[in-house]
Amino acid sequence: MTFDLQPTLHGALVDLRPLCLADFDSLYAVASDPLIWEQHPASDRYKPEVFRTFFNEGMQSGGALIALDKKHGTVIGSSRYFGYDAGASEIEIGWTFLARRCWGGRYNGDMKQQMLRHAFKFVDRVIFLIGEHNTRSRRAVEKIGGVAIAPRIDAAGRQRLAYEISAVMFEESQRRRAG
Repeated sequence: MTFDLQPTLHGALVDLRPLCLADFDSLYAVASDPLIWEQHPASDRYKPEVFRTFFNEGMQSGGALIALDKKHGTVIGSSRYFGYDAGASEIEIGWTFLARRCWGGRYNGDMKQQMLRHAFKFVDRVIFLIGEHNTRSRRAVEKIGGVAIAPRIDAAGRQRLAYEISAVMFEESQRRRAG
C-alpha cells in the first residue's frame, strides 16, 4: 500500500486537506503574525517573501496539508508529512504552525492525532525535528507523546532535536484515552 502524503482528514476540531496554490493568501494571513515564529529557527517567516519560499517548499514537498477550523471552516495553519522512508518504516511530521487563538494544545493535539493515525497505517515510527530553542514546539510534541531520541540532521543539513512516536506508543496512548 502506498503512503498517501496528502490525505483529507477530519477531527473533532480540525479538518486537514491537501495544500493548494489558491491557499496562499489565507494561509499567509495566519502566518503573518511574528509571534508564531519568534522561537522558530526561521523567525522572519512572517515576512511575505520568506513565507512565500516556505509555502512553495510545502507545495513541492507533496505532503503539505492545510488546517481548517472545523466549526468555522477558516484556515488556522498547516502541517506536513516529509521524508517517507519505507525501509526504516518512518516518516517525519513537521513544519506545523497554528494561529495563536488555537494555541494551548487542543487544536494541535487533534491535528496530530489525525496525522499520526493516518501515518501508522503505513509506518512504524513518526519523527519530529525541532530547533533547539523552540521550546513551544518541544512542549507540544512532548504533550502528544513524543520521546526525545538522538539529534538528527534535517533536510537543510542542520542539526535538530529529534522526537519519535512509535505505532506501539500511539496505540497504548489511544487505549489509555479510551480506558
